[in-house]
Amino acid sequence: MRITQGCFSFLPDLTDDEISAQLEYCLRNNWAIGVEYTDDPHPRNTYWNMWGNPMFDLKDAKGIMMEIAECKKVNPEAYIRINAFDSTRGWETVRTSFLVNRPKTEPKLEMTRTDVKSRSQAYSWKMAR
Repeated sequence: MRITQGCFSFLPDLTDDEISAQLEYCLRNNWAIGVEYTDDPHPRNTYWNMWGNPMFDLKDAKGIMMEIAECKKVNPEAYIRINAFDSTRGWETVRTSFLVNRPKTEPKLEMTRTDVKSRSQAYSWKMAR
């Protein structure tokens, strides 16, 4: 099962050159880059671990690629994503988000449907390992 989250997740994994090109695009738009990682890719898990602080001051994709490489080295079996923040209006808005690393073996999500009151259904998800 291939977990899909963020932009480009329906495509094959991005190469380093493709990641760098996306970072250059973000930097040209003056978006700050944040690197996050997790071992829980559940769609409702919005609280990923931050790899350092968002890089508001970096203007070169090579510096960000070095941070991504270090995060991959420390967390080789984690999902790692890039978030690009736009702060031009006084608040941080995520303009793009995409995965740059995923584990070799991805977990599976299992959905359970339960019939509840008045013909309604409730759904729950859990990781199936």
